[in-house]
Amino acid sequence: MAMAKNFLTILSATVIAFSAILLRSRLSTTSTGRWAEVFAADVVVVDATIYTSDPVLPFAEAMAIRNGRILRVGNYSDIKDLIGQVTCILNFEGKVVVPGFIDSHVHFLYGGLRMGHLELRGVKSQDKFIEKVKEAMRGKLPGEWVLGSGWNNDIWGGDLPIASWIDDVTPNNPVWLSRMDGHMGLANTLAMNIAGISKYTHDPIGGTISKTMDGEPTGLFADSAMKLLLDVIPEASVNDRRDALIKASKYALMRGVTMVVDVGRYFPGETVDHVWKDLSDVYRWADSAGKMLIRVCLFFPLQTWSSLAALIQENGRALSEWLYLGGVKAFFDGSLGSKSALFYEPYEDDPNNYGIQVTDFDWLLNMTLACDKSSLQVAIHAIGDKANDLVLDLYHSVASSNGIRDRRFRIEHAQHLVPATTARFGQQRVIASVQPDHLLDDAGSAEQKIGAIRAQTGSYLFQSLLSSGARIAFGSDWPIADINPLKSIKTALTRRLPNWKTAWISSERIALDDALNAYTISAAHAIFLDHEVGSLSPGKFADFVVFPSTSWEEFADDVPTTVFATYINGVQAYP
Repeated sequence: MAMAKNFLTILSATVIAFSAILLRSRLSTTSTGRWAEVFAADVVVVDATIYTSDPVLPFAEAMAIRNGRILRVGNYSDIKDLIGQVTCILNFEGKVVVPGFIDSHVHFLYGGLRMGHLELRGVKSQDKFIEKVKEAMRGKLPGEWVLGSGWNNDIWGGDLPIASWIDDVTPNNPVWLSRMDGHMGLANTLAMNIAGISKYTHDPIGGTISKTMDGEPTGLFADSAMKLLLDVIPEASVNDRRDALIKASKYALMRGVTMVVDVGRYFPGETVDHVWKDLSDVYRWADSAGKMLIRVCLFFPLQTWSSLAALIQENGRALSEWLYLGGVKAFFDGSLGSKSALFYEPYEDDPNNYGIQVTDFDWLLNMTLACDKSSLQVAIHAIGDKANDLVLDLYHSVASSNGIRDRRFRIEHAQHLVPATTARFGQQRVIASVQPDHLLDDAGSAEQKIGAIRAQTGSYLFQSLLSSGARIAFGSDWPIADINPLKSIKTALTRRLPNWKTAWISSERIALDDALNAYTISAAHAIFLDHEVGSLSPGKFADFVVFPSTSWEEFADDVPTTVFATYINGVQAYP
């Protein structure tokens, strides 16, 4: 009996081995004897100049992809055995390829919705401001809201707009026009009447209502005071928000962006419900309907942390390969342009104003402690030097209380720092989520607002942060600034405004590889997704961007302004 059993075992093993040999023989190609088609790549990239963002192999010339992920990266000889009869071969003829850009800070659906609003970016005078608003009235029915954004009073000399500028051209329509930074807005008199705003309306905590000497509201609302107006503006429909996602995604792909970190339609004064409605009505819909065009990592208002913790407990952080649950976000101060960023010293042109702390410190500390105990990632908006120091103090306190772990706390913006503060980012391993193109908006007016010394020694300290050992993750803050990584990279390299001959704080310029990494592997690290995206490495999603430059030297000497093609999962997504 035992001998029969052994014989059957040997016979079975022999049959299996012979079958494997036969299968390999049948599926191999006659010319080269390569492995079967089932082991071949779906797509192979050849003759490319590939920057991988992976220090193990920084540059390559070929890449093999199967099932949307990278199989192998290297020279052609390294991947040629993965080419099968149905493999698609992409010959880029030397063109530069980099990992898909990850925009670390956007308000994605808000940006998509704003694509249909009145655009005031670049308006250079009061007359032009009024003219643009008047033009927007055409075709509007009485009572219909007129929404716009993007104005920057620094461009026309600094005077803030007031309701009387536009009341005569908007007698029958309520108007709300957001400043470019999203921390201030202008309402006309009709909108204020609808909202019940009068001389007797008091400033809310964390916000200001601008008033005349007689106490009458001028129409300007800053930070949390904006809620008084925003609450009476009709909410965008579900279909409008879904259309906004598609429009925003196509626009991002055109710029080489394959993933965004969406911090939501949540600003000081906005309801926290928007972000959660967008998850259920828009993102879940798009994901289940196969309409997601780029990857999205979502952050939620800090005060809703328990809902996020429960959702992650139930589903994990990856809802799909397109949709991820990131963490929570809060605000500590306002913005430089609105003079609400919190500084140690007052504003040069407003000596009684130090900025606004929009959130109570103790409340924020307690909420962050609770989030951290639930392993949630926390991101806090801080722009002024005092705001950044206080948030770093808060993070240090949380880490000391809850013990050592990989937190990847983030500070969003980190624009103005006491020079010694940069070392704290590295020491505490706090990620600086920064937006280079905000530099273009601030450089011309920062000295007027905070003085030459503070502006020159503490503004946008990218190189100092890197030298301290900190991780920096680049983003746009779209639609506050344009979603345009190539422009942002050039800004970080040159720190030079259009028509400026010299760099603004030239010592803070950074190298090209640091800028690219800030938009790729460091951006992925900043959301705990560096195992999935951020570099062109085996096992990761095959998301990459192709540029017209045909050598690395050409690319480095003159960073291109346009994208040749964008690929997600190894499939061309743009054009």
